[in-house]
Amino acid sequence: MLQLTLVAIVLAGAVYMYWRSKQSQEQPPIGMTDEQIKQHWRKLGFFCELDVEKKRWTLTGSRAGLLYFPDLLLGYVADPQNASDREHQRYGPYGSLEVMTWPDAGFDGNAIRGSLTGLARLAELIEGKLTTAEPGSRIVIREEFAANSPYSLVLDVRADGFDPASADRERLGAPAESKPAADKKP
Repeated sequence: MLQLTLVAIVLAGAVYMYWRSKQSQEQPPIGMTDEQIKQHWRKLGFFCELDVEKKRWTLTGSRAGLLYFPDLLLGYVADPQNASDREHQRYGPYGSLEVMTWPDAGFDGNAIRGSLTGLARLAELIEGKLTTAEPGSRIVIREEFAANSPYSLVLDVRADGFDPASADRERLGAPAESKPAADKKP
């Protein structure tokens, strides 16, 4: 009976920790100002948004800003602490972008995941697609990385100088409409 009680306590603790992690990713840390949130997005180089209804992760930024994501992935892969399955790191001011070590590559409502080799391959794939990307384009990645994944990764490429904090319209109230790049006149 004592063993059953201990198992129940451990299980309840695990559920509580999971619940707390989900709560913390939805809100910025207490005391974080709007300016600090903006600085976090700018440091990351892109804005990240998970749309559960449309089943997609969208990263919004300039081509240069979006190129920080492959660097982030390669940094994750190079960290020996991330070698074990289920290891993960959260990024962004809300911790909403989660990269996770997992045997099978995929995108879901919790994380962008894969083996370290798979995540390195995703970084190379993204870099390759961004080399020819034009402002106003949307790059969708799913088939090339994880064909059976329920979610997709969308790279919303904006013009050079784009401020990723401006895409955080829900919390910071800034507009973030995607507009095609204006044609340059000779």
